[in-house]
Formats: sequence, C-alpha cells, structure tokens
Amino acid sequence: MAISRIAAYAHLNTCDIEALGSELDAIRRSIIEQRGERDAAYIRRTIAFQRALDVASRLTIALTGNRPGWVLGTVGLAVAKSIENMEIGHNVGHGQWDWMNDPEIHSSTWEWDMAGVSEQWRYSHNYRHHVFTNVLGMDEDIGFGVMRVTRDESWRPEHLLQPVRNLLLAVTFEWGIALHGLYSAQERSGDPVEKTKHTRALLRKITRQIGKDYLLFPAFNGRRWRRTLSATASANVLRNIWAYLVIFCGHFPDGAEKFEPNVLDNETKSEWYLRQMLGSANFDAGRVLAFLSGNLCYQIEHHLFPDLPSNRYAEIAHRVRDLCDRYDLPYTTGPLPRQYLLTLRTIHKLALPDSLLLATSDDAPETASERKFDVLRPFPGGRGNRSGHSGLRTALRRAS
Repeated sequence: MAISRIAAYAHLNTCDIEALGSELDAIRRSIIEQRGERDAAYIRRTIAFQRALDVASRLTIALTGNRPGWVLGTVGLAVAKSIENMEIGHNVGHGQWDWMNDPEIHSSTWEWDMAGVSEQWRYSHNYRHHVFTNVLGMDEDIGFGVMRVTRDESWRPEHLLQPVRNLLLAVTFEWGIALHGLYSAQERSGDPVEKTKHTRALLRKITRQIGKDYLLFPAFNGRRWRRTLSATASANVLRNIWAYLVIFCGHFPDGAEKFEPNVLDNETKSEWYLRQMLGSANFDAGRVLAFLSGNLCYQIEHHLFPDLPSNRYAEIAHRVRDLCDRYDLPYTTGPLPRQYLLTLRTIHKLALPDSLLLATSDDAPETASERKFDVLRPFPGGRGNRSGHSGLRTALRRAS
C-alpha cells in the first residue's frame, strides 16, 4: 500500500539522505541571503496589478452593455481573483513575505478574498498538510475528505459517486476549502466553546463575502444589477475551477506518493525533505502560467521551501532538478493537461471496488510502496554512483 520505508523506496542509504538534506539546506540559505528589494518589489507590483485588474474588470462589466464587454470583464475578474487567492493570499499566508515586516502583507494579518477564514486555513494547510504531507491519517488534504485517491482508503459504495463529487468540488472549491479549514480548526480546539467561535468566524466571513460580491457590487450597477451579479458569480466559479485544477495537479497525479504514519517516527529534516520530493508533483509552465497558478506549478519546490518567496521557485527548480538527477530520484512533472488527465484517471478508477482494478496495491500508478521492489530485506547500498545500487528512477524502469 503506501510507503512505509522511504529509504528503501528511494534506494538511498542514510548517508545519501543526509547529504541530500544538506544540499537542500544550502539552497535555502542561498535564497534567504539573496532575498531583498527585488523580491519586495515583485510582491508590491503583483498586488498593484491585481487590484488594478479587479477595478478595471468591474468597471468593464458595469459600463459596457454588450456581451463582449461582459465576457471580457468576467474573465478579467476571474483572473484577478485567482491572482489574489494563489499568488498573493496563499503565499502571504505561508509567511513568504513576513521578512519585509510590512503589516499589510504579513501572514498574521492578510485576509483573502474568498469564503474561508485565513487563520483556519493556515492551520489546516501550513501545519497539517505541509508538515505531514501525504501521511495517511495525518494529512487531511489527501482527497480533502471527499475523494478516494489511494487504495489505502477502503472502498465504500458511496465512492461510486466520486466522479460527480469531483465536478461539484471543482465548481465550489472555495466553499470546500472553507469547510475544510473549519473542521480542522474545530478538531484542533476540541472545546465546544472554541468550536462555536470558529463556526461564527466562518459565518461572519461568508456574510461579508456574499454581501460584497452579490449585494454591494450589483447594487452599484443600479437597474443593471443582474449583469454584475451574473458576472461576479461566473468569475467566482472560474476562479474555483482554476484553483481546483492547480491544486489537484500538484497532489494527485501519478508519482505523488503516499506514506504510512510510521515514517514520522524519528524523522529527520533530511527525511522530511525527501518525503516532500516524493509526495509532490509539478506541471510544466512558462512565466505567465506560473504567475497565474501562484507559482504552484512548482509544487515540489513549494513543499520543500513553503516560506521562500514564490518568485524564486523557478530558479530553485533548476537546482532541485539537478539534485534529482544526481541522486537518481524522480522529478515528477509534465504538461498540465497530462497531469490532470492522470488525476482524473485516479479519481474515476478508485471510484470502483478494488476487485475490479488490475494492478496490485503496491505498484498501482496512484499508490506505490517499497514492496514493489521486493526490498523489504535490508540492502547495503545507496545510489548508483556511490555503491553500485540502482537508484529509484532506475528501479522504477526495471519494475515497469
């Protein structure tokens, strides 16, 4: 099923893993030492551009009376909302810009333009997901509680509806994230009074969002309020679908592995690094697509260094990919359509009972373990260029 011995799965020994961790630490230090005005200027430009695009799009919707104007304004508003959620809100929430000591873009003060409460999301995402990435029973982002994306979760008849659930989740993604953050915060507190406080905080945020998007802005347009209302609702749906697509392609295509809870026992920082590399997936993107995705096309780099500025991920990616080549580790990436089709295949396939599936639970594309290599017995070697033992990419080729 899921990976229980990461070293055995990666075909690396302890020395290899610690050496890999040291090189990743060096990458982190170099970015922190270089971080400065260029990065600060980037996030300020991004915020200014996003706000200007938001205003221009809303004016286009309000002041034009034809269909092309509605379409142009709606698409522009959806792009503005996507940038605010992913390149700004998500990355600010990770503390990527806390070093600037600017209260406007500090992780403790930013409240993003979507239904969920930032504080609740930061716990479920920054802690539960990023610390325990893809660890069964610990990372609640594995299927977000509504999807079966690994055979380690037992099949139930309700999973037959998974393809429909997937479509609904895509359209309502911001609401799914909001509830996901609420449930995580309530579970953390345990106290009924605190649970009630979290619920009220979410209800207040939802009231503000609905009031702003579906009452205030349509009211500004007077008798043409329906035009603004439909444009805003459409922009929110487009933003939801785009955010869903980006997130799912970074976590559920083939090669984004899952792990047994025992991997956390005495886990070192270097082993944590390795788990992030094996449990995440990228998709190929140029500068524009990277910007529109919040630079989450570099999901591997983001999971390695979640608090480093997102505009640095492209240069970090070259160095991480070089490490994967030298340590014979897979660097899971591919075109966006391909990554999503692989994700869709997993979602639809695992809607079915295991008895109807062909591959075994240890070597299926969406769920793998070290048992696929038959290396449960101790092995003396490390990666190929040190001890003659084949690396993970070589082993994967042999297994296939």
